Amino acid sequence: MRTIALVGVLGGGIAVSPAEAQVTKTAVPGIVNFSSVESTVACAGATTPAAMAEVKRYGYASVVNLRQANEKGADIEAGTAAAQAAGLHYIHLPFNSASPDPTLIDRFLAAVTDPEKQPAFIHCASANRAAALWMVKRVQVDDWAIDRAATEAAELGLRSPALKTLALNYIEAHKK
Repeated sequence: MRTIALVGVLGGGIAVSPAEAQVTKTAVPGIVNFSSVESTVACAGATTPAAMAEVKRYGYASVVNLRQANEKGADIEAGTAAAQAAGLHYIHLPFNSASPDPTLIDRFLAAVTDPEKQPAFIHCASANRAAALWMVKRVQVDDWAIDRAATEAAELGLRSPALKTLALNYIEAHKK
């Protein structure tokens, strides 16, 4: 497996070798907790509309925003406009972790597996929700073992036991 080394592109990046891990952390202005996985996805926290041009510059085709419109600092309209102006597909899937919509994970999986929308930049406020959903994708679509997917999700920002349980419950309910 290949890891993108983003060191030097914007500065502050920390690259790891494929033997160590697949997750690369990079400091990107306007993006909290930017973590890329190979060339397939980036998970992040809060992302300003001004950062959408950087997302495009990194080669992402789409933005999947998991923030709810009522979250502090979540400017969905400005984010949508900035993403579209940068030439990115913009998918808004408001994820209320306290009361998750059961169809949201299905819609997320459809979005991140659509070839026209790959690679995808997925963000929420901290990367917690983004990493939880990416964990589901790894198991359900990529056929990863749960432990391996959970380890990667933790590296991407999954910290919430409740969100990990949500991911595990979805995986259990949708066994192949």
